[in-house]
Amino acid sequence: MSEIPLHILRLPHGADLPLPAYQTADAAGLDLMAAVEADVPLQLAPGTTAMVPTGLVIAVPPGHEAQVRPRSGLAAKHGVTVLNAPGTIDADYRGEVKVLLINHGRESFTVTRGLRMAQLVVAPVTRVQPIAVTSLDDTARGDGGFGSTGSATSSTAREKH
Repeated sequence: MSEIPLHILRLPHGADLPLPAYQTADAAGLDLMAAVEADVPLQLAPGTTAMVPTGLVIAVPPGHEAQVRPRSGLAAKHGVTVLNAPGTIDADYRGEVKVLLINHGRESFTVTRGLRMAQLVVAPVTRVQPIAVTSLDDTARGDGGFGSTGSATSSTAREKH
């Protein structure tokens, strides 16, 4: 497994929190913690969202992105997840990393200081060169959209009948 450096600047409101860390040897994501005030936890009512600070600014290496993803335990136990998952942090962004949480649960959820609320996965990015063409090659799937694979409803399957 290869490692690349991820430079992290702690902001004053997150200076006492640990750096993001992998929780197991084979984990793909670093846990991001909530940098809310210890004496003022954030209440996330059912059906509401909140932009939760991490107190961190990161320098994603060129040619990579950082994805902010949900933690399955929060979703399974409380119905709390990352709304725009995965959120992308580009290599040239230098603002604070924040996590957009939503409470899909039935009860209010308290976001406390240091809560592991999301994961950060750094991945390589392949950039493309858009080229306008007048046609594309045919495929077995054709223009079959949502739920069309493995069914006889794709355009290719319809054309054969």
